[in-house]
Amino acid sequence: MAESLIASGGIPFFLVFTGGLLSFFSPCVVPLIPIYMGYLAGNAKVVDGEGRISYNRGKVFLYTFLFVLGISFAFFLLGFSFSALGSFFSRNRTVFSRVGGILIILLGLVQMGFLEFKFLERERKFKLPFDPSRMSPLVAVVMGFTFSFAWTPCVGPALTSVLILASSAQTAGLGNLLVLVYTLGFVIPFLVLGIFTTQVLNFLKAKQQVLRFAVKASGVLLVAIGIMTFTGLFNNITSYMNTLGEAPSGAPTREAPEPEAGPDAAAPDGPDAPASIPAFDFTLQDQYGTTHTLSDYKGKVVFLNFWATWCPPCKAEMPHIQSLYEEYGSNGGDVVFLGVGNPKTDRNPGGSDGSVEDITRFLEGNGYTFPTVFDETGEVLGAYQISAFPTTFMIDAEGNVYGYVSGQLTKEMMRNIIEQTRSGR
Repeated sequence: MAESLIASGGIPFFLVFTGGLLSFFSPCVVPLIPIYMGYLAGNAKVVDGEGRISYNRGKVFLYTFLFVLGISFAFFLLGFSFSALGSFFSRNRTVFSRVGGILIILLGLVQMGFLEFKFLERERKFKLPFDPSRMSPLVAVVMGFTFSFAWTPCVGPALTSVLILASSAQTAGLGNLLVLVYTLGFVIPFLVLGIFTTQVLNFLKAKQQVLRFAVKASGVLLVAIGIMTFTGLFNNITSYMNTLGEAPSGAPTREAPEPEAGPDAAAPDGPDAPASIPAFDFTLQDQYGTTHTLSDYKGKVVFLNFWATWCPPCKAEMPHIQSLYEEYGSNGGDVVFLGVGNPKTDRNPGGSDGSVEDITRFLEGNGYTFPTVFDETGEVLGAYQISAFPTTFMIDAEGNVYGYVSGQLTKEMMRNIIEQTRSGR
């Protein structure tokens, strides 16, 4: 399995593991280590007769294990491409992000000392229940799951690459194995810290002055991360970082053809062929006010391109899309071209682009007439697991996903994947 992955141009498992390891040593994770460890070791503290402090290694390791289990759960949810659970998670990603953002903001305010204050009488205090001594297995899992949202801008590009590779793997088992390898690289350092908690926390205690500053600074960082998670700004940052990381020629997935592959290049068939994946159906309006329902185009091939006005690779390939749109009959033939924009709206303030009016002006100003529908809630982008722009999906005449490509395409590559989808080869 590993040999076929590497031979097909995929990422070797060693590099996937290294990507997870490097994601741990990022500015989103390392500065907050004292907070993680302080909470996870909260009720494992032991003081001997001489006043020396140590921590029950077994209990701390258990909580750390459950903490990383929460992280792993979030990563695997993202890895369940097009499954019912994965689609539900993606479609409700805004809700998860906002809840997670609020929790992270509250934790940051507690760290900064703003949520422990006096009311009326001096001895009465209002305190949020973030008491480390109340750490429990469930709280440890929830903490891991919640903090996985806070690390989006740092782990996003590496994790996205792994998820794209996993979703296009020959088998579901191989895809899950890739996510597991990345997750192991990310969580093993946490487990090591769980083993050496006493030494690490005693070292930090000896540096109390520095630690006090670090805790306050971490609180500020948590509040900033929570605000960005709540507002959806992390989505824009991650999408932009992923766009910068794309190769200019695009990275084909699910056997998407290179331009030199020629018309005889065949998609896999027989027992090794990937199972058909019904395309997520939607009904959206375009820049002309026309309503498009994807399932209405059964019997035709659909070229579905997700893009943004600020994305240089998107802008570079749009003249090719316009040219092919006209060449194939302006959606009057057996090939339909649809762009998909994700404007900011009241329901989706974390949208990946400007307003509907901004996107429409961009299209009109550049003379692009192919229809672009507006995903004003983010549901469609979530269902299609879009994490970078541009991303192009090919939908066959049966309404199934034939394949997709993340990254910029040349005109010949576009023509080639259209013809391959038309012929089913």
